[in-house]
Amino acid sequence: MSPSRPIVGVFWMLVTGLCFVAVTALVKMTGNRIPATESAFLRYLLGLVFLIPLLRGLGGTRLTPRHWRLFVFRGICHSCGVILWFFAMTRIPISEVTAMNYLSPVYVSIGAVFVLGEKLAIRRIMAIVAALIGVLVILRPGVREIEDGHLAMLICAVVFAAGYLTAKILADEVPAALVVGMLSIFVTLFLAPFAIAVWVPPTWEELGLLFLVACFATAGHYTMTLAFAAAPMTVTQPVTFLQLVWATLLGALLFAEPVDIWVVIGGSIILGAVSFITWREAVLKRRPITPPGPATKL
Repeated sequence: MSPSRPIVGVFWMLVTGLCFVAVTALVKMTGNRIPATESAFLRYLLGLVFLIPLLRGLGGTRLTPRHWRLFVFRGICHSCGVILWFFAMTRIPISEVTAMNYLSPVYVSIGAVFVLGEKLAIRRIMAIVAALIGVLVILRPGVREIEDGHLAMLICAVVFAAGYLTAKILADEVPAALVVGMLSIFVTLFLAPFAIAVWVPPTWEELGLLFLVACFATAGHYTMTLAFAAAPMTVTQPVTFLQLVWATLLGALLFAEPVDIWVVIGGSIILGAVSFITWREAVLKRRPITPPGPATKL
């Protein structure tokens, strides 16, 4: 096992956060002229170019019918998630999308009890309750209008969590590169008919922006892997909070979105709960289940 390098891990997680903030900004810049389903499809179609070196040499991997069912299920979950995410990005501020995306690791923690046989201790229950309070702080039902973008993100976090749990099962049985590659292939295939049904011819500028989305998303997942290799998740997890800060500043400076302090507070509560769950997993020396927010993204 390589020695822990916390400074290196924090650096790569900072880069990861910047990559995913760039993803949100580029999707926001693309606008809503192209339907969310088509935007999601083009992002994955253009991103297939990055799979060529990833899948080389994996042709001899033996897959069972169960593996194929899990790949299909994960592809369906992730396809629904990216459609909802693209839809939310055109409806609500970047900071709110970023803050609510932190919910996915919380749902993973809950789902791990039923899918992976994890124990739901009282401290984890308290952390989950705290995260749900953070959601209420962001949404403030009865005080502000809950928009369709908020509802989309609530469902998005659930389906991303289901996809992540499926990936955890697959990662124990097949090469990680195959898990990543099959996701992109199946998502592209599943999104294709829905994108064709609402097809709007994209401009070269829109295609360029969506290709950059694919580039930054791929880079973000790669640098996140480097961060995990350099330091424990208990070190790198809190750094993901800066992504909410950057998203808030970006929304205010680039898209004239008002800074909502309640979104920052609510997002901080959710991330604090996720960080606590991650820390407890490390203290108890259990197999890490709870992912960082970016791990359940595009």
